[in-house]
Amino acid sequence: MKTIGLLGGMSWESTVGYYRGINEGVKNRLGGLHSAKIAMYSVDFEPIEKLQHAGDWKATARILSGAARSVEAAGADFLLICTNTMHKVAPEIEKSVKIPLLHIADATAEVLIHEGIKTVGLLGTAFTMEQDFYKGRLSKNYGLDVLVPSVEDRQIIHKIIYQELCLGKIQADSKTEYLRIIDMLANQGAEAVILACTEIGMLVSQGDTKVKLLDTTAIHTEKAVEYAI
Repeated sequence: MKTIGLLGGMSWESTVGYYRGINEGVKNRLGGLHSAKIAMYSVDFEPIEKLQHAGDWKATARILSGAARSVEAAGADFLLICTNTMHKVAPEIEKSVKIPLLHIADATAEVLIHEGIKTVGLLGTAFTMEQDFYKGRLSKNYGLDVLVPSVEDRQIIHKIIYQELCLGKIQADSKTEYLRIIDMLANQGAEAVILACTEIGMLVSQGDTKVKLLDTTAIHTEKAVEYAI
């Protein structure tokens, strides 16, 4: 079994899901008392969040590249960034280490292609929904048509992620808003909606809507287990 490297803490609320999902995946595949071999570096999210909103992505890349080197030195055979948004600096992180990085957008795109989905909605932080590092990768590399919510709804989604979900707060009103936005994307032609923030799965799940949801945390952890075994 390979050792899985995790860059976590962004936020730790969702990193818990990564740790649980990977270990459950290994247990389900191997049985007995098997668990995953993991080397994890969990960062302090507060300074990174401030740098994100200040637009200083070079500084965030330096922090995460240093963390990635620590994970590599700890014996990891490959690396996961346990957050969608910080894949914005994935190229810089990849350059800082010799081990491969399993990109969350690639893992998600593979599922979409396998299921024959061509038009997909995208929910995440404003950075993920508005910038090209994520939706551009889906469209350019995989030929997917990516729909995002309106400006107003993007602001709602972003605020709930940072002011509630990253703090472990689950609010019924926020869930209602997310489900409304998901329905709007479906009405615009989305065949499925990507939950492209690792915290969103804490708020909404497939049982809440008839619209097909793709939880990127679950997809990413499943890919890690597959690669490790």
